[in-house]
Formats: sequence, C-alpha cells, structure tokens
Amino acid sequence: MEQSRSAFPGRLKTAFLLAAVLAFAAGCLKPSIIRIADQQVVNPADLVSEASEADLIFIGEAHSVRLHHRAQLEIIKALKDRGEEVSIGMEMFRTESQDALDSWVGGEMSEEDFRAVYARNWNIPWRLYKDIFHYSREEGIPLVALNIEKKIVNQVLKEGFESLTPEDLEKLPPGIECKVDETYEDFMREALDSHGRHGFDFKNFCEAQLVWDNAMAHNAIGYMDRNPGSKMVVLAGGGHSWKRGIPAQVGRLSDYSSVVILPDSRTLAVDEVGIEDADYIITGRL
Repeated sequence: MEQSRSAFPGRLKTAFLLAAVLAFAAGCLKPSIIRIADQQVVNPADLVSEASEADLIFIGEAHSVRLHHRAQLEIIKALKDRGEEVSIGMEMFRTESQDALDSWVGGEMSEEDFRAVYARNWNIPWRLYKDIFHYSREEGIPLVALNIEKKIVNQVLKEGFESLTPEDLEKLPPGIECKVDETYEDFMREALDSHGRHGFDFKNFCEAQLVWDNAMAHNAIGYMDRNPGSKMVVLAGGGHSWKRGIPAQVGRLSDYSSVVILPDSRTLAVDEVGIEDADYIITGRL
C-alpha cells in the first residue's frame, strides 16, 4: 500500500529534482537514492555501509515500478558483497508457501513450478521480481515469507479484531490495537476513502492494517531470532515499509533496529518526506 501525499511531513524537493535530472540524463536506467538527513544522493554501497548497524533494512516499493525493484536488488547485492549474512523477507508470499521458497533457493524447484507458487500469492507480473528471485537462488540467499493468510485480515476488516478465533490469534503477536498517531490515522482514513469504503468501519480498517503490519513484523522477528547475526532486507509496499508501519511493530515487539528506504511514486510526495518517515528515498518511476 502506497502513502498518500498528505501523509508525510518534511522537505526533500531540491534533492528530488536533482535526482530526477540525473535519472533523466541517464535514461532512467538506474535508481537514485537520497539520504533524507542531508538530502544527498548516495550509492547502494554507501547506504549499506551507513546502515551496517541495522538488523533489518526495509525497502519499500510501488509494486509495479521496475526502478524500485532494481534498487532493491542493488542493495541486496551490496550487502552480499560486504560479506553480510542476508535474507530477503517478502510481503509477496504468505507463510504457508515457505517450503516452496526454501525449495526454490535450494535448487529443488523448477522456475515453472515456482512461478505457479508466486501466482497463487501475488498478482504483480513475475518479470518485476525475476532478477531478485534468480539472484537469491544463485547466491543461496534465503527468501522468507512474511505475509499472513488473507482470511485473517479480511475477517478483521469485516468484523473487527475481536471476531478472530483462538486459532487465528495464535498466529499473531499480543497487544494489537488500533492505536496510532494522528499522521498514521490521517493516512488510513484517506486510504479508506480512496477505496470507496465499501461499507467498512474505520476501526475495523485500522485494526486490519495493524494486524497486517504486526503479522509481518512477527514473522520477520521469528526468522531473525532463529538466525542470530543475520540481516534481513524486507521488500514490502511503501505503506508497510513506512516507519509507522512494520518497522514500528518490529520496534514494539523486539530490540531489533531498522533502516527504512521509501519509494518515490505517483502517490507519494517525495518533497514531503521527513526523517520521522524514512531514512532514504528511492527516486525514479521507470
């Protein structure tokens, strides 16, 4: 889920315009990454060096933008080149597909079969993620399914968190409630309105978003706990990768630290992103 323009305070217009000019001059072939703290353009190697103390690196995306996926792959490669033990956590797969992800990385599954698994989980064209999937297989980088069963989120959306069964609750961390700051509440209200509401109650919508963020945070933390000393690159939509999204829940549920990279997109105002929202911005929309 991408952010709306009203969701982000702060200013990055000068750096964004510079990066846009550079991207245009280069034919939009490579993404530009802006450090929010000083509005400077950085390369992936410098970024991962600066983020070396972080346990999780969130790289948000507008799912259909190729340039965001190129930036994700470049950052993953930069981490690998540094000798980091890295995994890739993915919103794109539900936890019931973890065995298939393991088989793919382990070279035990054909591309045709893995594409079928992907299609059951995600409806964005395969070609946008293909290079990431093949690099993970070539380098033996674990792919980690972070998403939750659709029926749980849909149940909360329709009838609220209290309607979940004990079996459903076992898959979630404790303490989930619709308790967010004004900025996040404004974002969710605008998102709900933009989808036409469809009769959904705001409290249920808010709880569903928090269940979603908490579930993915919970699954990322579980992997990190089982693999001490590793780093995880989390690939998820801009709304989930925002500091108020999954990273906030990682901080609530654990001591793991995060760095956040948000994407420029047609619905995200790059010139209005502050350090309270992200640490870096990917610019370009190819």
